[in-house]
Amino acid sequence: MTFAAQILTLYPEMFPGPLGISLAGRALEEGKWSCSPIHIRDFATDKHRTVDDTPAGGGAGMVLRADILAAAVDHASAQQPNVPVLAMTPRGKTITQSRIRDLAAGPGVTVLCGRFEGFDERIFDARPHIEQVSMGDIVLSGGEIGALMLLDACIRLLPGVMGATSSGDEESFEQGLLEYPHYTRPNDWEGRMIPEVLRSGDHAKIATWRKQRAEEDTRLRRPDLWGRYKDARVQPASDVRQKNKD
Repeated sequence: MTFAAQILTLYPEMFPGPLGISLAGRALEEGKWSCSPIHIRDFATDKHRTVDDTPAGGGAGMVLRADILAAAVDHASAQQPNVPVLAMTPRGKTITQSRIRDLAAGPGVTVLCGRFEGFDERIFDARPHIEQVSMGDIVLSGGEIGALMLLDACIRLLPGVMGATSSGDEESFEQGLLEYPHYTRPNDWEGRMIPEVLRSGDHAKIATWRKQRAEEDTRLRRPDLWGRYKDARVQPASDVRQKNKD
């Protein structure tokens, strides 16, 4: 099955962009995923192909019009009716690795890229199936960079893209923790040694060390993740059973 990506954008020339090289590029050539940019201006109704207007109530910048966006989204949904539609916006819910895995396991995704001051809010009222997502607490000049990030995160999880199926199992966020640190040769670099346990050949000790470092680094660097991880570890067995039933 090919993972089909549609991108609604004012800059279709940005795609596949960096996703046309390396692992994603090879997967694109092999037909593991497809890239279909859709120009939002194609759905404008005037000779100037206008897609935005001044914000109601005043203020700086321009706002993408709901009627133009709706026409573009409806077209994309007709092309791929069974895929989620995600709008890239800093007002959205921060995406997680768990959600990325869900998306990668499906048939594809349609991504709506914002520009200027963002979207007319009525598009989300009128098309409630659109999922508003953010790539983090930052503001970009447009949603295209966020869309590239999101698609890259999905593509690398597609079967056969990374090679070994276990390649992503111990990465950051997969187990609720940051990943443990890595080392490679030379053993002694500028007086800094690879930790002795990693040179011991004792796989049980190495696994223990890696788990401890993952927990320690998460606690120090991402207390938000650490809090959720601790809460999950102490969740009563009855709650786990109830969650599984749900």
